[in-house]
Amino acid sequence: MLETWQHQCIHTNGLNLHYVTQGEGSLMLFLHGFPECWYSWRHQIPEFAQTYKVVAVDLRGYNDSDKPEGQAAYRMPEFIADIKGMIKALGYEQCILVGHDWGGIIAWHFAYAHPDMLKQLIILNAPHPALFSQKLFTSGQWLRSWYMLFFQVPFLPEFLIQLGDFKALEMAFLGMAVRKSAFTKEDLDFYKDAFAKRGALTASLNYYRNALQQTLTERNWQTLYVPTLMIWGEEDIALDKELTDGVETYVHDFQIQYIPNCSHWVQQEQPELVNQYIRHFLTAKSEKIAT
Repeated sequence: MLETWQHQCIHTNGLNLHYVTQGEGSLMLFLHGFPECWYSWRHQIPEFAQTYKVVAVDLRGYNDSDKPEGQAAYRMPEFIADIKGMIKALGYEQCILVGHDWGGIIAWHFAYAHPDMLKQLIILNAPHPALFSQKLFTSGQWLRSWYMLFFQVPFLPEFLIQLGDFKALEMAFLGMAVRKSAFTKEDLDFYKDAFAKRGALTASLNYYRNALQQTLTERNWQTLYVPTLMIWGEEDIALDKELTDGVETYVHDFQIQYIPNCSHWVQQEQPELVNQYIRHFLTAKSEKIAT
């Protein structure tokens, strides 16, 4: 299937975003997290390209997408504008939006900003923003989120992450993974090469350098009426499972699937099960709409 994947770029919100696409039909847009890129969806692209036009994008600042300078370029309104512009530029009015980690956080915010542009929302190991802000300072989650504070320091995180041929990136994947065989040397090298590109590392850290202010900003979260599936690897050492409690109070049509013995890297570590849950969710919603 790899030979049918297409690498393309699209201009949106004043910059060029690189993406990989396969398939035809309704748009299914995938947003990756940190420290990843489009490649984190390598197990989902061929699966869902059988039914949909799959687009896995490099978010701004990552891999082959543009990397605007300055911390201000990495704020949530810009991310939302990127995704809105991308959907429109691809020729669609709506999509199925799938997000993991930072991509999931962006997907949550996009769903509240433009619910009319989403058919369904699928979130993987990314807490609802309201619950994250409420529970960030609980003892368990604050300890897990220590890296967010470390990333606020200028220059030092970039220096340490690059040491030893990006050894820190390798340890982020292998150190957190329950099934470490999910990441081959080729996989790890792909991520290292993506972060070795000029400006990529600082750009990705700028997401975090704006995150605390964004997380602590007061907001009245209304009920979301976009059908939503959450998939959660239970052995996530960065995000407490407790963050999944209460999502249904913010989302009208909500369901969750937990995956035991699985880390934060859920779609890479348990791709068959993740694909099964997503497929079942989309099929059930399509059948409901048809009737």
